[in-house]
Amino acid sequence: MAIEPARFRPKAYPPPEFPPRRLPVFAKVPPAIFPVLLGILGLAMALRLGLDRLGLPAGVGDLVAGLALGFWVFGAVAYGTKLARRPGVLLEDLKVMPARSGLAAGTAGLLAAAGLLAPFAPGFAVAVLSVGLGLHLALALCVLWVLARMPAETRVVNPGWHLIFTGFIIGAPSAALLGQMELARGLIWLTLPIAAAIWGVSLAQLIRGFPPAPLRPMLAIHLAPASLFATSAALTGMEGMALGFAIAALGLAALMALLSGWLTAAGFSPLWGAFTFPMAAVATAMLRQGGPLSSLGVGLLAVALVVVPWIAWKVLKLWPGGQLASKTNTATA
Repeated sequence: MAIEPARFRPKAYPPPEFPPRRLPVFAKVPPAIFPVLLGILGLAMALRLGLDRLGLPAGVGDLVAGLALGFWVFGAVAYGTKLARRPGVLLEDLKVMPARSGLAAGTAGLLAAAGLLAPFAPGFAVAVLSVGLGLHLALALCVLWVLARMPAETRVVNPGWHLIFTGFIIGAPSAALLGQMELARGLIWLTLPIAAAIWGVSLAQLIRGFPPAPLRPMLAIHLAPASLFATSAALTGMEGMALGFAIAALGLAALMALLSGWLTAAGFSPLWGAFTFPMAAVATAMLRQGGPLSSLGVGLLAVALVVVPWIAWKVLKLWPGGQLASKTNTATA
């Protein structure tokens, strides 16, 4: 009987391990946790402002701000542990669209955190803002590096690009609250053309055809830059710009409310995290305008206080069992 040459023999695979090997702690932290954590930070900012507009004690807002900061720090430490175990996992995560947006929301969380810290520790908040801007820039450059090495179809503009490339605008309200007006205005003028380009390309894409149902929740991200421009302009004394973007944000929010059934046609998924921060941001934008828009902002805040925590809970409860990681193709350290 002839002996089969080695080159034709099937590759030998190791037998499956039993019981299955347990991964180290935080080896598979999903970046999808960060959009909802950013949403919670934004909600804390909106609540603090809403209580002030209503003349109510600020204690509840400060408590929520502390909880929001604690949640974000825990998420950041968890992902930082994963990154420290194997730094190359960052580039692997950045190859997946939801992870790119998630990690951008993670670094943007520092920019939002600076605004929450401003009344209590302004010096520390300035440091947090500076680190956040540096990390967000580093992440944006990493995304560009990864996209340049991937197939052309993966480089198609999507709403998540706002978080990556327009996300610096999240630091503008924080900078203004810290008295850094020139930095705040600089961030507005830096990000405005980027946001306009993404809006324009996205509109052209929608004219050509609608995105598949599972990706539609990401369209809500388009609301965030308009809201942040309105808030930032109001804080830096550009009243005309503030009112114009507030009206634009309100129109977008109304359109999305009318299309909510279409946006959520695929049912719940981790991408619903894309609804959280824009909801908080538009409430904040209205509250910053004063007058009737401020009253409308109180109503939007009331809705956000129900919807944002509910979505955050639905997403975050998938994390401990590994479902969130598997649903979002998370890389393992």
